[in-house]
Amino acid sequence: MAITTRDQLIDAMGNNASRIVIDKANIANAAAGQYLSLWRATGQPGQGAIPANAGTCNNALTGAMNFAQQTAPATSYGAWANAVCSNSAVTIEIHDRLMHMGGLSGIVTIAQTVSVNLNGVTADNMVERRGDSNFSDVQWWAEWYTDTGATASNATVAVTYNDGTTGSLTTFAAGGTVRAGRMIPLNNLIPAAAAGKFIRSIDTVTLSASTGTAGSFGFTATRQRMTMPLLLANKMEAFDWAQLGLPEIFNSSCLSLIELCSTSSTGTVRGGGKIAHG
Repeated sequence: MAITTRDQLIDAMGNNASRIVIDKANIANAAAGQYLSLWRATGQPGQGAIPANAGTCNNALTGAMNFAQQTAPATSYGAWANAVCSNSAVTIEIHDRLMHMGGLSGIVTIAQTVSVNLNGVTADNMVERRGDSNFSDVQWWAEWYTDTGATASNATVAVTYNDGTTGSLTTFAAGGTVRAGRMIPLNNLIPAAAAGKFIRSIDTVTLSASTGTAGSFGFTATRQRMTMPLLLANKMEAFDWAQLGLPEIFNSSCLSLIELCSTSSTGTVRGGGKIAHG
């Protein structure tokens, strides 16, 4: 069963939909062009916990947007959303948070175990949620939970690709005071020698030098589901099913927010939406 006609969609939105509410407090210490996770922002959904060892995420976690779970063959779709931000020229993205881990230290210079591995994971409906079997639908991030130190340091991330081969991503700066909430995208760091491959697991990370402060950071795998560009500050924008792309929202999805910032903070973010079932 699926929603295949406009009439079915209208009926589902009016009579068989879950409401989602977004009301997130401002996070400071951002910068234009940086991605910031709203996982730890207070408000609604509630503040997500800092993870420890690698684990799957699901709709029951604090920090996720809850919606009614369906019994096959019924399914769910992102059908309508609205959002407003106190800053201009930002983009709010709704991602399904697949797996995460945290607690890595900014002062350890030997390899630290990550083990965020999607290969073979079936818990929490992961096979459907992750998308294509070659992991090409998955976005990978380094995510900061508390600030690390100001001393310059580069991170070397060891990964396993979809074909089972291993390698290291292009190094990125992990020093210079990376602030809490920062998300550094990793898919674009796949080196030319591994072109055409996709990451299936993050294995370890090694810092070239101590940053001077332990802080806490980790790695996160997500699948983007909806995107809401907000051009003007304090102006509510609405996005219908066609603008959102009518993405399927699979059972157990851990829907959470990431913002592409335009200035030194995320601003306050408010909005809502409907997940239609049918």
